[in-house]
Amino acid sequence: MMNDSDPGAPTPFENLTAGYTKIKRQYQQVLDRWTPFMLHRWLASAGLLVVFFLRIVLAQGWYIVCYAHAIYLLNLLLAFLQPKFDPSLRDDLLADETEEGGDVGSPLPSQRDDEFRPFVRRLPEWQFWLSSTRATLIAIFCTTSEVFDVPVYWPILVVYFFVLFALTMRRQIQHMIKYKYVPFDVGRKTRYGGK
Repeated sequence: MMNDSDPGAPTPFENLTAGYTKIKRQYQQVLDRWTPFMLHRWLASAGLLVVFFLRIVLAQGWYIVCYAHAIYLLNLLLAFLQPKFDPSLRDDLLADETEEGGDVGSPLPSQRDDEFRPFVRRLPEWQFWLSSTRATLIAIFCTTSEVFDVPVYWPILVVYFFVLFALTMRRQIQHMIKYKYVPFDVGRKTRYGGK
């Protein structure tokens, strides 16, 4: 009798797992190579976004996909602009502890000897780029199927998106002013140790 199964041979599931691990490693290597090239990454993403918008305009369809994509990008932008540790939540916690009789100092630096706390984003730039690029690729892929081409009156979606954008950005800017933080590097960076 011939025995086809070799006890040392990998199973089909192990082969599939090994192939998936290899693809995942190669994908991560490509991402790691792209990390230092911020301008090039964002230009490539902007190019994909232009391709997506041209697809929407020229095909005269998939407005729901475009609207969902825009809302997702707005959510990513808001997470990018917000601090990782929200000062308004700290104020609420301080108020609760003060009402309970606890004595807690302010979490924000108030004197010259307090330590400097740099702005830490809730969503880092790398994750913002990666998520927006993936979303744009998925949106382009969705425009290849008629299933996602739902007939809607698109001007209402456009107006609603701009109203939503204006209201959320107004609220975000008010939050920035109230808690005195700027999510961008403004001005010239100081270099130490050089001439």
